[in-house]
Amino acid sequence: MSDVMDTCDDVRENVKKYYGSRLESSCDLQTSAASCSLSCCPVPRSVTDALSMVHPEVTKRFFGCGLPFPAKLEGCRVLDLGSGSGRDSYAFSKLVGPSGHVTGIDMTEELITASRQYIEYHQKTFGYQEPNVVFVQGYMEKLNDAGIQSDSMDVVLSNCVICLCHDKRAVLQQAYNVLKEGGELYFSDMYASKVVPDHMKQDSVLWGEGMGGSLFWQDLISLAHSVGFSTPHLISASHIVIFNSELKAKAGDISYASGTYRLFKLPKSPVVSEATVTYKGTVADFPEQLDFDSSHCFKKDVAVEVKGEIAAILQSSRFSTDFKIQMSDKPELSSESTPQYCHLNPFRLADKLGSSVKQCSKTSKSGCN
Repeated sequence: MSDVMDTCDDVRENVKKYYGSRLESSCDLQTSAASCSLSCCPVPRSVTDALSMVHPEVTKRFFGCGLPFPAKLEGCRVLDLGSGSGRDSYAFSKLVGPSGHVTGIDMTEELITASRQYIEYHQKTFGYQEPNVVFVQGYMEKLNDAGIQSDSMDVVLSNCVICLCHDKRAVLQQAYNVLKEGGELYFSDMYASKVVPDHMKQDSVLWGEGMGGSLFWQDLISLAHSVGFSTPHLISASHIVIFNSELKAKAGDISYASGTYRLFKLPKSPVVSEATVTYKGTVADFPEQLDFDSSHCFKKDVAVEVKGEIAAILQSSRFSTDFKIQMSDKPELSSESTPQYCHLNPFRLADKLGSSVKQCSKTSKSGCN
């Protein structure tokens, strides 16, 4: 294949080749994307324990850019978009417990075959009587074709693969469709500081590294709204370092960041009014404080006033039993005709956290900063 891509099929074939056989491990990537996106709060012990129990051969071929591990997964039906080697899927299978279930979907046959080899290993490691994870080959833009039913999932998760997909609106729409009402899309991805020009999108290496297909971060907001999701909520972010000097030159003045966002599928006609909410301290791993996103921190037994959409999310999602919610009698009035979304800028949050990720590649073998 040449270095130029013209169609959606070209993009898919390039990504399959790039991740199926060309890359042997995350150390072969030319950016720091396959590292960690730094959060405003420490990673729960349950998550680090689950990741530590994943087979080393699975972890070796991990190409994600964040830690998309939301709280309260036990008993959930989870879909992992672009499951790759299966690292996150296996960690999720530990976190959802024997009563939950995880489906990993990936379009790359080599990675699906590799991930399936370790199902029995993780079942025994976690002490489950039956496996609670399956891997299916298919496309994120065509989940129903892959056997994923509409309104069937509690949580859809993804780690740095939407940037590799040509039709991002289709991916979000499909995620929305397969989620139950009140369900959540929680995902990490690469974002650009401005709209990526077409000539960069046609470069197969730039696309394989996530640079060519990264969304301008503001476009995520309008894209989410267009398919029915709530406004995105930014969880964590880090600047991405480009090691390869040739790729850095191609990027020009475009910067990249890893960002983790959460989006919810609200009821069709939600009651949107301001509310006073009080966290009960009942979410596992978070007895004293639950950090919902980078802007909302809920301390146990402390009443907090929130805007209508947050109130609707807490009321309709799996967190409804963890909060005492007192809705206001008055509907929320928008204070501005054009909402400002500066707090959703991953570059701004990365600056605030002082976080940039540096990981092994062909040119660098340093750790996270």
